[in-house]
Amino acid sequence: MNKPTDMNAAIWQSQQIVQHWAAEAATRERNHAAQWRFIADLLPFGEQEAFTFLDLGAGTGNLSRAILARHPGSTAILADFSDQMMGAGKREMQPFTGRYRYVAFDMSTPEWPQAIPAAVDAVVTSLCVHHLPDDRKQGLFREIFDHLVPGGWSFNYDPVRPQDPVVATTWERVGDQYDPETARRRRHPTPEERARHENHVRYMIPLTQQLTYLRAAGFEGIDVYFKRLEWVVYGGRRPA
Repeated sequence: MNKPTDMNAAIWQSQQIVQHWAAEAATRERNHAAQWRFIADLLPFGEQEAFTFLDLGAGTGNLSRAILARHPGSTAILADFSDQMMGAGKREMQPFTGRYRYVAFDMSTPEWPQAIPAAVDAVVTSLCVHHLPDDRKQGLFREIFDHLVPGGWSFNYDPVRPQDPVVATTWERVGDQYDPETARRRRHPTPEERARHENHVRYMIPLTQQLTYLRAAGFEGIDVYFKRLEWVVYGGRRPA
């Protein structure tokens, strides 16, 4: 049996996805901005304290901008593998010029570039880890742990897959009320929307499985710090 072609790179490195990302900026802000700000609040740093955080799969920098705005003493390293997304992100990040830099990094491989420091104060991710297969998720969590200073925190904001069909039906019903456009795309998708959806869900796994990966990597203080239907913020810290 032939292995399915991995379309993730083709999708995220296309100009079309950048245009789509820009077109849905208002919807994304409405659905996710509160969680990005919440992660900024979860980071245990004083308002003026200087620290460096790494934003993996940063895209155009939505999560980084929330943290940089909340913590004026912070500096961001934004890692992404799409030149198109990083180009768009540099325009969005202009208000924080001098406090951030982009680094090219493909999270599907364990080869971290030298441009990422050996140790940072925090690592955050948003809307990207669910695109990785299970073995790569596990490897990434171990690598994040190794790149944190003692006491450093990591948080991920992502969708998860339900294990119970009754729960799945409930999530879908309520989610459609929050975002009617999602219901439209599910029932009458364009070919492009179908491809993006299949790419979105193919490696999605239950929450409990990912918390197990965190424990195996060595994290403590593991919790689900936010949850609304399939959308969760979970994380932990490297022991001090």
